[in-house]
Amino acid sequence: MPRKVQTWDDYDSAVDQVRTPSSLSNTIHSWHYPHTIRLRLYRSTDSSPQRCDSKRSNSNARPELSQYAEEREGDIERIGLTQHEEFLGSVSQLQTIREETVALTAEILDLNQSIQASTEKLAEQKQALVDTRRVRQNITDVSDALRESLKIMHAVNNAHDLIRKKKYYGALKSLEDLQNEYLVPIIQNKYATQYRLADLIQKSIPASRKTISEAVMTDLNTWLYRIRETSQFLGEVAFFGTRQRLDRQRERAEQNPYLGHFKLNSAIELVFDESDEFDVLDNEEVQVDFTPLHEALHIHEALGQIDKFRAEYGATRRQQKDLLMPSSVNLSSDEEDNSLRDLLEQITGFAVIEKATIQRAPQLRSTVEVDELWDSMCQTAIRLISRSLTDVDNAELLLKIKGDIALFIQTMESWNYSVSMLNNFQLTLFYKYAELLKRRFSDDFQEIVSTDDYMPMQINNTEEYEKVVKVSWYTEEKAPEELTFPCVLPFSQMYPLCCIDIRNFLNQFYFFSNDHFQHPNIVDETLRKSLDELLTEKVCRTLVERLNSQYLGQIVQILINLEHFEEACHQLEQELIRARSSTSAGGPVSLKSTEEFRSNKKTAEKRIFELVNSKIDDLVDTSDYNWMTPSKPTEPSNYMQTLTRYLENIMGSTLLGLPREIKELIYFDALSHAANKILALPLSPDVKKINANAVAAMAMDVQHLSAFVAKLENAPMLEQNLDELQQTIALMQSDNHEEFFDISTRNKKYGRVDAMNGPILLEKLTLGIESTTTSRAAAPLANFGSRFGLR
Repeated sequence: MPRKVQTWDDYDSAVDQVRTPSSLSNTIHSWHYPHTIRLRLYRSTDSSPQRCDSKRSNSNARPELSQYAEEREGDIERIGLTQHEEFLGSVSQLQTIREETVALTAEILDLNQSIQASTEKLAEQKQALVDTRRVRQNITDVSDALRESLKIMHAVNNAHDLIRKKKYYGALKSLEDLQNEYLVPIIQNKYATQYRLADLIQKSIPASRKTISEAVMTDLNTWLYRIRETSQFLGEVAFFGTRQRLDRQRERAEQNPYLGHFKLNSAIELVFDESDEFDVLDNEEVQVDFTPLHEALHIHEALGQIDKFRAEYGATRRQQKDLLMPSSVNLSSDEEDNSLRDLLEQITGFAVIEKATIQRAPQLRSTVEVDELWDSMCQTAIRLISRSLTDVDNAELLLKIKGDIALFIQTMESWNYSVSMLNNFQLTLFYKYAELLKRRFSDDFQEIVSTDDYMPMQINNTEEYEKVVKVSWYTEEKAPEELTFPCVLPFSQMYPLCCIDIRNFLNQFYFFSNDHFQHPNIVDETLRKSLDELLTEKVCRTLVERLNSQYLGQIVQILINLEHFEEACHQLEQELIRARSSTSAGGPVSLKSTEEFRSNKKTAEKRIFELVNSKIDDLVDTSDYNWMTPSKPTEPSNYMQTLTRYLENIMGSTLLGLPREIKELIYFDALSHAANKILALPLSPDVKKINANAVAAMAMDVQHLSAFVAKLENAPMLEQNLDELQQTIALMQSDNHEEFFDISTRNKKYGRVDAMNGPILLEKLTLGIESTTTSRAAAPLANFGSRFGLR
């Protein structure tokens, strides 16, 4: 502030007036003192305002008066010599005047002394007044300077008071006003009184601004710390909001199935959810105030340090991100120790704050910076989860982990974050989940198949029947009310148990894709392959391995089970078509296990043939025909009776549950094998001769077998297997064996007889007959010899 021009009161004129009294001047003039005396007298009294000594003033006046008197006396003497009378009168007059003058002089001297004394006193008072005025002016100037300085100091104190009250922008504005209004004008005038103060305060302003910047950053760091501490709770609230949206979408889908095709964060879902907006950052549970951030941003913009502030803020957020990520994750099923969920909630809270910062302060955070932090957090989280996945051996726990990640993905999608990395990571979780499911169900299938009793399943009541029919792909020809309980179903207990496991396997596979999974086609394909492997490796092959059993009933049950599993596979293919996602490729679904069950049905059939034929072989091997028996049998052989009973029993019990075509095929093969086996008896190289009695015995057995076959269902077809045997027996019993060698007759009567076997049997029969005739002729001679002691 420019200093005021100092003004001084002109008291010197007043002092002069005091020192030259007007009365004395008038008196001297009235007495006709010459001008010179009066001038000198005036000069003698016209001193400067400086203080003078009274004795010095008197000593200056006396010589002048004496000289003047002497000059006048000389003048008087000259006048007196020329004008005596007048001179005398003048002398008298002068004497009188002299006396008066002397008296007046004395009086003047006294008055002069008095005036001099009063003048000196007045001068002293005036000097004191001048000094006082000067001091007062100085005080005034100092007061004005202090007043202006106080204004400056008040502005400075106001700025610091605003800093203490955390009103940083007001403090910064106050410093700016102080600088523009007071400091700059004073500093521009170097002679101003407040220059040094203004210069000192001007130099302190950068420090004050730095103080404001540090205080703002301190508050911002405190806010960031609180935000970091609140991140997990903020993420939990965000997850809660997403769950509410999922529940509302599920309710809408239940009311309108068409809406079920639209997932969370789709345009349709967002439109429907507009009326139920939920602000993650401002709700009953949590409120995030961005005022410290805005204030810090505003302050640094005002300070011209926005780039520095952006760099520091970005570095701080990166450090907080690093502190946020743990060194490991515990994938535990314990709700109280679920570090994965805690991690996902913390990442969510952190990412939500970053997106909210972009929306509220786009000049502070760029999308690229936020996306880099997001990608870094996702990569770290995936790495931590992948490292801990090796210890997970529970499919339900993995499904829970996937559910947490799916909720995390859906929440972050609503904030426009890229979740492709997390979606791809879900494939890793899915393959792990599929492996665990496959391992678990593999053990279940193995146990079911290995512990089955391989007996037809008995059902005691309607409730049990309905449960079995519901879980298995089985359709009874009769209605449940037409059945009589207890009843027996054709398959064994393993079949419905495996069907239950298959359905559970399907459901649990699709559980993974029910809640936000972007690769449903992979689920469909993996499910198909896994089902194929389970059914082929753990069911079909295990059943095939058990075909080595010697128990026909078990083999038959396995065949029946294979038949029903084949049908189940056909039904399962249709189930997979209906259950697969709309994004999967169209076309039919083919399970390799279907063909496996179909082909191994043939294996089971062959095994049944083997066991039945083996039993037939054992029975036929016990025939023990006496090919040269001397008498004819009266009844069929024991082995033939046992064979027919065996065939009758297995058809009425063991093979009863088989499909009709399979039973007929088994019968057909068994009868064909029995006929061939019986026919092979006389053709054995060990048999050299056959007599008519032995042929009669065989004929009786064949007749018994034919009678048994004639009583069977579809007998005409089955009897064809006995044609060769019957024609062979007829040939051996014929009286004219030459007919066989006549081609026309042979084709008509013995067309099924093998052209090589017929001659062999006829030859053995001829030898037998000859042997019998010889033995009959030798019998009398033998008797005669014995009578006479001859040998």
